[in-house]
Amino acid sequence: MGELAILVPLAPFIMVAFIVWTKHQSKLAQARIESTSELSAEKAAQYVAHTQQLEDRVRVLERIVTDKGYDVATQIEALRDARRTEALIDSREPEARS
Repeated sequence: MGELAILVPLAPFIMVAFIVWTKHQSKLAQARIESTSELSAEKAAQYVAHTQQLEDRVRVLERIVTDKGYDVATQIEALRDARRTEALIDSREPEARS
């Protein structure tokens, strides 16, 4: 019973210490949450910027492919026509020589 008699007067001090410790832990947890949210927001902004850059690059590449693609197709057809014309001329030249 003597041990219990010593703990009774110490109970308020232990409770105050526990309350102070709990508040301190709460503040630490809040600080961690805030720093994590700031870091998350910063990373999200970086991802948005990076995504925007990639979208811009894709737009440029699409423009190059579509504009140049038509141009290349036209040039290929022109070369085919030129080869056909040359082949026709070459096939007629032996007849003209005879």
